[in-house]
Amino acid sequence: MHLDFAPSGQSFVPDPNNTRLLRDAFGRFATGVTIVTAPSEAGPVAITANSFSSVSLDPPLVLWSPDKNSRRFPFFEKAQHYAIHILAADQDELCWRVAKDIAGLKGESLKLNNEGVPVLDGCLARFECRQTAIYEGGDHAIVLGEVLRAEMRDDGDALTFFKGQMGKMATN
Repeated sequence: MHLDFAPSGQSFVPDPNNTRLLRDAFGRFATGVTIVTAPSEAGPVAITANSFSSVSLDPPLVLWSPDKNSRRFPFFEKAQHYAIHILAADQDELCWRVAKDIAGLKGESLKLNNEGVPVLDGCLARFECRQTAIYEGGDHAIVLGEVLRAEMRDDGDALTFFKGQMGKMATN
């Protein structure tokens, strides 16, 4: 049995010569957007990530997957504590600033949590975590963390990422 996509669809076998196609296919999955922050010897560090997922309620676990080739990866690999911030629709400028620049939080009024992790205000939710494991995941790492504290807003629209573009998911 052969299944076809819409007339404009493509079928391919992923290989090192067509990573752009695979990235574009992955981009068809609409996701929320996060900023992950951690303390470092160089000061607060941050990275944007849409590879975030809840894992377990008991114990409370989440994961995210940074690119091992990123200049920022060594900071997060070493960080025993970090915070994952689920961004609100009105935080798109902050998201792009952090995505483009490791010092993208410069100028933000940052508070530090009990473990010295910089935390952002105005997010839809925040998970303050302790790193419990890092697993191999190809060119990315899978970082598993135990949620020590969580905070969430009761209102607000979500910042989303789809096909390389930022958007928002509004609630009725």
